[in-house]
Amino acid sequence: MTKARVALVVGIICISIFPILVKLNLTSGVISAFYRMAIASAVILPYVLISNKFKLPSKKMLLLSILCGIIFGADVAVWNIAIQESTATQATLLTNLSPVWVGIGAFFFLKDKPTQNFWIGTVIAIFGMVLLVGFSTFLNFNFNVAFCFGVLSGMLYAVYMLTSKNILNEIDVISFMTISVVSSAISLGLISYLIGVSFTGFSDLAWFVLLIQGLVCQLLAWLLISYATKNMRATRVSVSLLGQAVLATLLAWLFLDEKITLQMILGGFFLLFGIRITFYQKQLSLKKLVLKRKQYKVNLTLKP
Repeated sequence: MTKARVALVVGIICISIFPILVKLNLTSGVISAFYRMAIASAVILPYVLISNKFKLPSKKMLLLSILCGIIFGADVAVWNIAIQESTATQATLLTNLSPVWVGIGAFFFLKDKPTQNFWIGTVIAIFGMVLLVGFSTFLNFNFNVAFCFGVLSGMLYAVYMLTSKNILNEIDVISFMTISVVSSAISLGLISYLIGVSFTGFSDLAWFVLLIQGLVCQLLAWLLISYATKNMRATRVSVSLLGQAVLATLLAWLFLDEKITLQMILGGFFLLFGIRITFYQKQLSLKKLVLKRKQYKVNLTLKP
């Protein structure tokens, strides 16, 4: 479990730079998603074939892994578009509502049902997320295409997390990642071709950013996160991924000169505190907490 938690933390750090790179707007959202997957595929595919690390799963698991890759590729593409068409804060908040969808999905479809700590921690973490991006941003959402894409991204993300959890119970991380990322690249390549997006003609900086997205934000990050997903509850992993918002905010402050306010700091605290509660082993009970507080007051009044 310790290794899984370390892998999750490092994976979150790796994906936290992604919104900053997308905000540079050097390529279209769909082609950015394609090259993120294609570059990762170009590295992992030769590696697994040469090292014999790839193990062909059963037909059912193979098809599910391919489906997972298509879903994840679509998630990245619509999130990219949501960021570019609105703001990174709005897109990030909507995408990171995925723990709610994961919790609901886990309740209906997984054996490991969400605990009460998960729901308490999720509520606190989402409150922290709202504080982080600002109540005005949350209240002034425009229900346009970008808004719908942001919500869709969160739902796709949740489906990916739940499906990948079941698959990773059956096959190893490397084999799953290989099938997933290659199927993502192929599906996104076909979509890019059909909508007439150019695959070339980018600046040197754009190619460098695409390389970082493929190697760090996709290959390294999701190998680590997939390892964590295999060894931890899907609900815990999904809530922990909210931590990327805090890191993304810090990176935006460092590299894009975006301001950090006291409200954002408080939001980050609540967000991380909510994540911590989901990892707390002893079950929390709000009812017991209230009863203990009342009992404590009664004891104080009875004292001479």
